[in-house]
Amino acid sequence: MAVIHRTTLTPTKLELLTPWLPDQPWYRGGGSRPELSRVGGFRLDDPDGEVGIEFMVARDAAEDRPGDYLVPLTYRGAPLAGADRALLGTSEHGVLGRRWIYDGTYDPVLVTQLFAFMLGRVEAQAQSISNQTDPSVTGRFADAAIGTVSGPVEVGHGPEGTDVLVRAGAAGELTLRFHRVLAPAGPGAADAVGAALGEVTAEWQGPDGGTRRGLFASVHTAGTA
Repeated sequence: MAVIHRTTLTPTKLELLTPWLPDQPWYRGGGSRPELSRVGGFRLDDPDGEVGIEFMVARDAAEDRPGDYLVPLTYRGAPLAGADRALLGTSEHGVLGRRWIYDGTYDPVLVTQLFAFMLGRVEAQAQSISNQTDPSVTGRFADAAIGTVSGPVEVGHGPEGTDVLVRAGAAGELTLRFHRVLAPAGPGAADAVGAALGEVTAEWQGPDGGTRRGLFASVHTAGTA
């Protein structure tokens, strides 16, 4: 179960995200400097207890193009080999020491555990409370016999999100899509979800203080996403 330490992180996650976000092809804020706050998300456990896994919803309140963004992050006690391009930076944790913070779409532990969640093998954990599951996060996958998932094999970023190519045993190659620009589910959302092999939906706080719910991730046959 996820343990949340009540301590300092210097620089903070949002401070690391502020210069990183404008360089992403799915960022809608143009050339402005983001004004970020955390408005939702959840965590997953690493079965080996080594990697922190968080799916953060970050709101940019910049006046030109405000928006809510999905930012999967992983926190490691040592660099992830071959993932220099995914590194947001390092931060000093008051309990755990130096942490290497990554765009989690490149991290095999996050990818593997997200599939495990969709398959019902693990539970989502509350973002800010230790040892507390979050039943509001839902997942589904069409084939419970998918077998071992390996990857990411390839990561690609576009204007709507991030596509991660994985290999999934007899299922062959699949595309795991992270829906970076979040929007509340509306008309047609059920059809879009039904066309996917699997998906993850979750909640976050809207600018009016109410709860929004939408699609965080979906799985498709490679080449059809």
